[in-house]
Amino acid sequence: MAEAPSTPEPIQRLIEAFHRLPGIGPKSAQRLAYHILRTSEQEALALTEAVTDVKRRIRLCSVCLNITEADPCAYCSDDRRDKAVVCVVEQPLDVLAIERSGGYKGQYHVLHGILNPIDGVGPEDIHVRELVVRLQAGEIQEVIMATNPSLEGEATAMYIQRLLSPAGVRVTRLARGLPSGADLEYTDDVTLARALEGRREL
Repeated sequence: MAEAPSTPEPIQRLIEAFHRLPGIGPKSAQRLAYHILRTSEQEALALTEAVTDVKRRIRLCSVCLNITEADPCAYCSDDRRDKAVVCVVEQPLDVLAIERSGGYKGQYHVLHGILNPIDGVGPEDIHVRELVVRLQAGEIQEVIMATNPSLEGEATAMYIQRLLSPAGVRVTRLARGLPSGADLEYTDDVTLARALEGRREL
């Protein structure tokens, strides 16, 4: 990202560091850098310490691979959760989304990615092998595939389903359909087709 020659080097480095973050464009990176410049040294140091603390103290759970400070994580160590059901998600943020729903009380498995041959992401680049190892313990009876309904998410779900089918474990997929308050007139064809497939009795 080209900057004016008059920009001091430390600010330029900070702008570039912010620009490397996901969702931060050149203008947002500049605004953040100049905001940091205006804050007190104490606030800037607090931000630095918070980032460093995350890198030092947060790790992956040895069971489900979710991010955690304690190992195993709070979900894996909670005896009230159903250990026979595992929900497979793409990223740790997906765990938070499912927990917000309040409707799931099982375990999790975080892949930390999805299959994407175009970007060179294969099965060895996501945490599928660890899921297979978990199944070998024999406690898991159902695996819920909760990958995103994208082409890559669907391919990942199908790959894992084929991988797990010899184990005799039930593999299910999150239902998809019309969101609450949706207008049929403006619903896309794929969503409407999936809603019809997933219909149920009233």
